[in-house]
Amino acid sequence: MKVNENTLLEGHKVVLVPYNADHVPRYHEWMKSPELQQLTASEPLTLEQEYDMQRSWREDNDKCTFIILDKQRWANTSVEEEQCMVGDVNIFLTDPTDPSLAELEVMIAEPSHRGKGIGKEVTRMMMCYGLTKLGVRKFQAKIGLENQVSIGMFKKLGFLEVSVCKVFKEVTLEMTVDESVRTKLMGEMADMKERDYRQTCSNRQELVS
Repeated sequence: MKVNENTLLEGHKVVLVPYNADHVPRYHEWMKSPELQQLTASEPLTLEQEYDMQRSWREDNDKCTFIILDKQRWANTSVEEEQCMVGDVNIFLTDPTDPSLAELEVMIAEPSHRGKGIGKEVTRMMMCYGLTKLGVRKFQAKIGLENQVSIGMFKKLGFLEVSVCKVFKEVTLEMTVDESVRTKLMGEMADMKERDYRQTCSNRQELVS
């Protein structure tokens, strides 16, 4: 989506930035992992195909993605941004007749950053962005049945199981955002900041000062 091409979202542990061409080589290395291919139901792509996908994410009106960066590491200007990448988070507007419905995906690709609450924080950040910028009112998450960690995380966040597809071996979880859910979510994420990505890149250390 063009809407977030210069948007940076700052949380407690992470920074979410637009998926740029500079991120593609690291992302491509991640997706060579059979484990990540299985968890994300993805097929391996060539590097050129990965660049094509990145351009699609940037241009298409039904896809919104951010790269997840380690906030503390990114604040060190001597570290290249690509070395701060830990995963990605995506929103798909899956129904052309209902733009308020979106599918949410979170991938923590770096094993060293799993189990630290990053997935929960990123999910809440992306839900806030979807609510306030994209008009999303119902979120879905489709997760492989073997991925009990992700299923457990979404359930802890308040998502409810609505169906199981044995053919694709996945469960669908949903959350409809009514006023009480919205108030709770916005309260939890009151400290999240939206910044200009290009301006912030030139002065990263502000994020932890």
